[in-house]
Amino acid sequence: METDINNNILSFINRTPDSLMSGVAQRVKQRRLEKGWTQKILAAKAGVSLPSYRRFESSGEISLRSLVMLAFALDMTDEFETFFGSKTYQSIDDIVNIGQVKQRKRGHKNE
Repeated sequence: METDINNNILSFINRTPDSLMSGVAQRVKQRRLEKGWTQKILAAKAGVSLPSYRRFESSGEISLRSLVMLAFALDMTDEFETFFGSKTYQSIDDIVNIGQVKQRKRGHKNE
């Protein structure tokens, strides 16, 4: 039990852009394999070149457009609906204070 907790904590601490991209690629690969599709079949269904798809599975690198096209081909578009969705609150105070903070429609000017 303690090992599971430590592994969960380490996976949270060790998050990097590369590990996040690699994790997405592995989940897409897993869904592809569940459907019994080859890389060539998925690339064709998504309209993505085979070399681009192969690079994605090995490195996690792909354009956003190609990733969305893969999501459509795999019927995984629901995941994009929550991408950058609602804010996660850390405490009750965050929720209470949300009405008190005016949100800017633009970023701060660089001075």
